[in-house]
Amino acid sequence: MDDFYKDGDDPTLPRRNGQIDWESPDSWDAESAIEIIAQLIRHGQADVPVYAINEDRRVASRRFDLADAPLFVAEGIFAAEIVEECRRRGLLAGAYALRRPRGATFLRRLSRDLAEQRKGPRVLLSRGVALLRAEPAVLRRQTGLGAEAARGREVLRRVARLLAAGHPPAR
Repeated sequence: MDDFYKDGDDPTLPRRNGQIDWESPDSWDAESAIEIIAQLIRHGQADVPVYAINEDRRVASRRFDLADAPLFVAEGIFAAEIVEECRRRGLLAGAYALRRPRGATFLRRLSRDLAEQRKGPRVLLSRGVALLRAEPAVLRRQTGLGAEAARGREVLRRVARLLAAGHPPAR
C-alpha cells in the first residue's frame, strides 16, 4: 500500500511544522487504493502505481496479476484506513494489525529504509525513533478502524482458516 502515497507536490498534502506530514493518513490516496483492490478482486489483475519514496512521487505503473491466488494481502501503515469501506463493499476477508515488539519493528523498518535508500540516514533514524514512540497509538488507531490486533503467527493461522473456509470474496 506504500505505492498509494500522494505526489510530493500535491496541494492537499497535510503539513506539520512546515513539512509534509507523511505519517498522516491524508498523505495517502485511499480512494485509489480501494479502486485497485476492487479491480483485483473483480478481474484478478490491475495496473498499480510504483511510488519512489526517495523522489516523493509515483514514477510508473505496473501490472499486478493475482494469477489463481484465492486471496491477496494488502499491507501498510494506512491499510486500516480503508477497512470499513472495503468491508462495506464486500472486498474484505480479514483485517489485522500486527502486534510485535516495538524494537523489532524499529530495526526492521530502519534496515529496510536504509537498504532502499528511501531518505537520508539522519531522516530515517529520527523518523524511526518517532514511529517507535508512536507505535502504541498507531495500533490503537488501527484497531479502532476495524483491524484486529494479533501477533504474526496468529495472523497466519487466521489467514489459513480463511483459506480453508473458502471465505475470500468471490471474483
